[in-house]
Amino acid sequence: MRHRLGTLILVIGLGVLAWSATVYLWKDPFTTVFTAYEQRKLETKLDATFESWVARPKPLQQTGRPAKADVRREARRFRLVSEEGDAVARLEIPRLGLDAVIVNGTSSGDLRRGPGWHMETFMPGEGRLTYIAGHRTTYGAPFSDIDKLRRGDRILLELPYASVEYRVTGHRIVDDNDLSVLESRGREELVLQACHPRFFASQRYLVDAYPIRVTERRVAAKSLSG
Repeated sequence: MRHRLGTLILVIGLGVLAWSATVYLWKDPFTTVFTAYEQRKLETKLDATFESWVARPKPLQQTGRPAKADVRREARRFRLVSEEGDAVARLEIPRLGLDAVIVNGTSSGDLRRGPGWHMETFMPGEGRLTYIAGHRTTYGAPFSDIDKLRRGDRILLELPYASVEYRVTGHRIVDDNDLSVLESRGREELVLQACHPRFFASQRYLVDAYPIRVTERRVAAKSLSG
């Protein structure tokens, strides 16, 4: 009996180690399948939002590139009409090979579908803080390698009203209950958040980025004339 019990414990231990290695190297396969399915649905919804979003008409005398105020106005309007669970943006991070749809909200249910925009912060283009959280080990683990981001790395957020390109400026590690990170400092900035250290949730790993380019999304003439 002792021999059998020892063998059983050894097998269980090896199984736990094998599973941990699998999650560390290739993410949790079961929750990843769920998130991949949800991401496809979000992609379809986001494409529909892109097609249906119509910017408010500009004054007839206005020509050339729109003023920054126009993007800010559209960003605020989009934030106010977006509901929790909506697909709100496409996130691209070349360094991480990440291309994901952002869901509106950061509840456990929201983050199982993909990276989530914190609804107490602002949309890109509003001139304030945009805060996005994501899993690091399960549900597709979009931010599994967040600690590999380096100063100067490119981050792109594509929204129905504009595309905003950011550059990473650095990172911070804070306690998991530090709510001050959600306070806007009165300027356009992006913060990405994931648990730290990996496999634990005692702290948060934050990546800071600032915008270098804002490009308004052009709306087809037939949409404006409707």
